[in-house]
Amino acid sequence: MTIASAPAAAAAAADASVRWHPGGPFNLLQSLGILMRGNGDPSFANRPDGLWMAFTTPDGPATLRLTAVSSPDCCVDAQAWGPGAESAISGVPRLLGRDDDWSGFDEPAFHAELPRLVVEARRRNPGLRLPATGRVVDSLVPTILEQKVTTIEARRGYRYLMYRYGSPAPGAGLHAPSDLLVAPTAAQWLGIPSWEWHKAGVGPQRSATVMRALRSASGLERLAALDAAEAGAKLQAIPGIGIWTAAEVLQRTHGCPDSIAVGDYHLASFVGYALTGKKTDDAGMLALMEPWRGHRQRVVRLLGLSGFRKPAFGPRMTIQDHRGH
Repeated sequence: MTIASAPAAAAAAADASVRWHPGGPFNLLQSLGILMRGNGDPSFANRPDGLWMAFTTPDGPATLRLTAVSSPDCCVDAQAWGPGAESAISGVPRLLGRDDDWSGFDEPAFHAELPRLVVEARRRNPGLRLPATGRVVDSLVPTILEQKVTTIEARRGYRYLMYRYGSPAPGAGLHAPSDLLVAPTAAQWLGIPSWEWHKAGVGPQRSATVMRALRSASGLERLAALDAAEAGAKLQAIPGIGIWTAAEVLQRTHGCPDSIAVGDYHLASFVGYALTGKKTDDAGMLALMEPWRGHRQRVVRLLGLSGFRKPAFGPRMTIQDHRGH
């Protein structure tokens, strides 16, 4: 994998830019889609001119545009604007999965142990990479908001708080989509009054967990430099953050290939039906996935891309207490 200067015209239009070569097949939206909190996430915009995102870096806010280029070889052009542009560009290779090594997964001997559904999904989707943002706060807050409620409910609350307390992305309306927002910083999240959490539909338990975690925001961001196992253990030392929350965060911040969301309302039954044709619980899911330890998140992502859908039975929605912490 190599990094080269982006074309002069693109570089001139941005505060910083780079062209990144993944060294093989790469699918931008498949790889980064896990980072979006639904199609209405105000910090993302998927448009014909590229995938846009806005976030805070150690040097300040940045807007990043990523565009897949298919010829003469597969690569991604990245341009960034704002005080954090250089920092954003330096993080592009890791964000796009530079450190995500599929070689062990793709070994013929390993493939021989995988279900046909997963092998076929891998064959059809060779460009999938697991992204690593390194931004713990940006991943942790919306994940906490998804504890114990439906995804729709959580994302509605997240959008409300983003529109109330997010900041316009650098270059919004000029270089970038006019409605693109940067998520609040840790200090800004801490400053949100209790009644606004209530208006967002976020109960006191979840808002208290956000407040408790972000009081040591600098320590949280340092977790990005640790390996996934150590970072996960330190996250779970914070009251209100358990195995599900930690796994969801590590999938995004570290690109952890093995993090599996134990306690998810839908995942265990989905995996059970996909692999055995029967519903299972968390213990059953972990038993089924044990032969692929080290790659369990890869297996889950490929099952999601396989086209398999579990049978729909009974009521469509159960809201209460389905993900624990």
